[in-house]
Amino acid sequence: MYTQIIVGLGNPGDEYRLSRHNIGFMVLDELRQRHNITSSKSKFDVVFGQGRIFEHSVILAWPMTFMNLNGPAVSRLMDYFKVNGERLLVVHDDMDLTFGKIKIKEKGGHGGHNGIRSLIEALGTGYFTRVRLGVGRPEVKGEVKSYVLDRFDRFQLSFLDDLISMACDAIETILQKGIKEAMNRFNGRVIEFNN
Repeated sequence: MYTQIIVGLGNPGDEYRLSRHNIGFMVLDELRQRHNITSSKSKFDVVFGQGRIFEHSVILAWPMTFMNLNGPAVSRLMDYFKVNGERLLVVHDDMDLTFGKIKIKEKGGHGGHNGIRSLIEALGTGYFTRVRLGVGRPEVKGEVKSYVLDRFDRFQLSFLDDLISMACDAIETILQKGIKEAMNRFNGRVIEFNN
């Protein structure tokens, strides 16, 4: 059985903990809790934990570089564990998707996301799986940087746990049933905004 590296993109530091850019970290935190995986190891500027999600051997990885610089750190971790891009799954925010929407993508370009750009540059390929989580766009064009670094607004925070849970379900489906089944089940799906 092969090992899958699951990377959550985000920025280190308490000031970014609930920012839109850090949803990848949040999803990995939930996966860690669901599957009792300890994340106490550190190597190459990446905090990581090894464990199992169902019968699958996984490494959950939180790069401790800033978002735009994560690629080299993740690449070194992959080399260390002898894992290629086909066994890399990256969870990240996506402004092209409305808040609460999920999209799984098997490969592709960076789509303007600097964290994904850094990974593609370091790996020399865009052939890795992404779980893209919609955070929406700022109302004022040109405020992209402050928008992704700001905390989720009150409305979004009230449904954030639902989005994180759906993302974890999608990752578990990828591991258990494969990417095609996960794409069929989750792509385009939006959390229910019921109170």
